[in-house]
Amino acid sequence: MKNKILIIIPAYNEAENIAMVLDKLYREGKDNWDLLVVNDASTDETGQIAKSTGKARVIDLPFNLGIGGGVQTGFKYARKYSYDYALQFDGDGQHQVEEIPKLLALVESGDADVAIGSRFNKKHDGFRSTSIRRLGIRIFEWFSFLLIRQRITDHTSGFRAFNRDAIHFLAENYPSDYPEPEAVVLLGKNGFKMKEVFTQMRERQGGVSSISLSNGPYYMIKVLLSMFMASIRSKTYKHEF
Repeated sequence: MKNKILIIIPAYNEAENIAMVLDKLYREGKDNWDLLVVNDASTDETGQIAKSTGKARVIDLPFNLGIGGGVQTGFKYARKYSYDYALQFDGDGQHQVEEIPKLLALVESGDADVAIGSRFNKKHDGFRSTSIRRLGIRIFEWFSFLLIRQRITDHTSGFRAFNRDAIHFLAENYPSDYPEPEAVVLLGKNGFKMKEVFTQMRERQGGVSSISLSNGPYYMIKVLLSMFMASIRSKTYKHEF
């Protein structure tokens, strides 16, 4: 590994997508980014395919930890090897590689500790999620503003960039249950500055999403409760970097 930026790609049963994702990332940033696939004990050939490309380091988790455990593994790796910046990029083919520089620019300039690619802070004609999912995300926006006084429009975005301080903090404290919305609250409560930048999103190229906002009120209540609990727990955390 030779670069100061690590792209963390959590993947579970993404055999249909992972080679395409790695190819696009490698072609766009091979001189500037290192690629890390965290294979979350996939039951398909995700890990084997990722290794066969020769374009990324692959960590095969022995047990399925969920998206939280997978991403935290990436943060621990980034901390161990002293990366200056890390970027979370889902392995499902929905994020656009060409938009990575927009997120990195915010953290590299010091304008933000964490940059979030948002689908909802600008009107657009591209791919949009279901109305139920969008309603849930709007509720998350309102609720987290009450908790941290920072307005974030896309709590479930898996497209985020982090500076060194955020990497070190999340390597120890990244949540496991509903990690994306919980992490926003944790970061806000601990004084990290977050900024959003508009990013387009493609339809999933294959496989099944791990987020189930369409499951209804039960899911919403669980996520909101986890965000509230994160706001309480965060008061006991200390920066150790």
